[in-house]
Amino acid sequence: MPFADNLLAFTLAATLLTITPGLDTALILRTCTVEGRRQGLRAALGINAGCLLWGAAVAFGLGALIAVSALAYDVLKYCGAVYLAWLGANMLVRPRQALGPAANVSRAEANWFFKGMMGNLLNPKVGIFYVSFLPQFIPPGQPLVAWTFALVGIHVVLGLAWAMLLIGATQSLAGVLRRAPVIQWMDRATGLVFVLFAARLALSRR
Repeated sequence: MPFADNLLAFTLAATLLTITPGLDTALILRTCTVEGRRQGLRAALGINAGCLLWGAAVAFGLGALIAVSALAYDVLKYCGAVYLAWLGANMLVRPRQALGPAANVSRAEANWFFKGMMGNLLNPKVGIFYVSFLPQFIPPGQPLVAWTFALVGIHVVLGLAWAMLLIGATQSLAGVLRRAPVIQWMDRATGLVFVLFAARLALSRR
């Protein structure tokens, strides 16, 4: 398959995977609508930074280790499940009443870049996905590291573009979405999604 065909096929496949609703979409929508565009963007950047780090790990061999080592996979899987459950439980138990300075949000709580990044890094399915998916689009005889980063870069660009669309779509409803009852509902709904994803991750098999 010619290089251009490889890139086009990967781009189409990655686009479909990117727009499929999942944890990343839920995180961006909740963060943007509840805490504003800037925090939503930080969450999106964190999510895609996690993708880049996973891409580097796969390119240099760590992803292959996780793919073949049941222990390494399980350790990362359970760490990720605990982290997601912790995020979700906090949103369920302590939903916000207001936004911005009035909400008295600490810097640690508001660091959605870190939360988005860790959500991806502690999900071994991202690494498994890259290990199993990317090689299909790397032409034989081509440099593995360079092509891996190129394909991950395409995935990241698509992810950021999708995040911008999600963030833009929430702005027209910002006034309604920032009312106290709506904020509480968004926090609790997102927290429930996170807890469900945590359970799904903990019970998942390779």
